[in-house]
Amino acid sequence: MDRRKSLKLIATGAIATPIAIAACKPGDKKADGTTVTDPQFTLDRNPDELKYEKKLLAEEKFFTPHEFATISVLCDIIIPKDEVSGSASEAKVPEFIEFIVHDMPGHQVPLKGGLRWLDLQCLKRYNKDFRDCTSQEQLAIVDEIAYPKKAKPEMSQGVKFFSLMRDLTATGFYTSEIGLKDVGYIGNKPTQWNGVPTDVLAQYKMAYSEKELKECVSFDKSAGNGKP
Repeated sequence: MDRRKSLKLIATGAIATPIAIAACKPGDKKADGTTVTDPQFTLDRNPDELKYEKKLLAEEKFFTPHEFATISVLCDIIIPKDEVSGSASEAKVPEFIEFIVHDMPGHQVPLKGGLRWLDLQCLKRYNKDFRDCTSQEQLAIVDEIAYPKKAKPEMSQGVKFFSLMRDLTATGFYTSEIGLKDVGYIGNKPTQWNGVPTDVLAQYKMAYSEKELKECVSFDKSAGNGKP
């Protein structure tokens, strides 16, 4: 199964409703190797929205360093790095999820509980936490909760948790700069038009006057920077 194609559908709302949109910038690394950053909003905000978002960013971190590291591992399992783009953690998806649990507190208990459930499953099987397991051990657990129709009844809590993680990861990734490039979304860009091509003008026996040429802006395409 092409996971990226499926996740793109999730992010665009064809499978699940997008959670939220936030743009992030990288920050400092903590002593345990995890990276904790504050989202930096680049979209226009009215004063009330900006005040609310700054308040959320000022709140104490919800996830412990251990939980944050576990989320990072899970995100990269869901969207790993490939030849097209970086991984979910490189797109700052864990930081996005940290912000979301402040903005949407209803996700706090399901995510905290799910992370604890995941560690307990690994402790029972491998005598270590999920983030300390080998890649093969991690994937063995994930495979049991990633496909709801195939999952055993006793794995239902894990299934719900992973489904939420998958939705959040897809939303965070495909609304990031890395994710937008992966999709190929360009967005609105100003056009750079040098007028009707010379051969078309000649075909209709028309030409620009000297006055028109002097008054119009001409873009130098050879420069590759779109500068006039």
